[in-house]
Amino acid sequence: MPVSVSIRNIPDDVAERLKARAARNHRSLQGELLFILEQAAREEAAVRDPLDILEEVRAWGVESPDEATEIVREGRDQSSRCR
Repeated sequence: MPVSVSIRNIPDDVAERLKARAARNHRSLQGELLFILEQAAREEAAVRDPLDILEEVRAWGVESPDEATEIVREGRDQSSRCR
């Protein structure tokens, strides 16, 4: 369900820059603000928790940094041989 958001007391210079940006991008001010919010939310979702990554790597059977390094090197060696 969509949510309405209201931001009060936006400084005049910030509002003018946002309006100019919206005009450059052929969007309304509301459309530009929604675009900015969607981008910020997408970027936030792309950031992964390092502990989740560690858990995923361990699930692959990699137990140590040295072992991970060796796997990366083997992959690079195979890639360079395929060229």
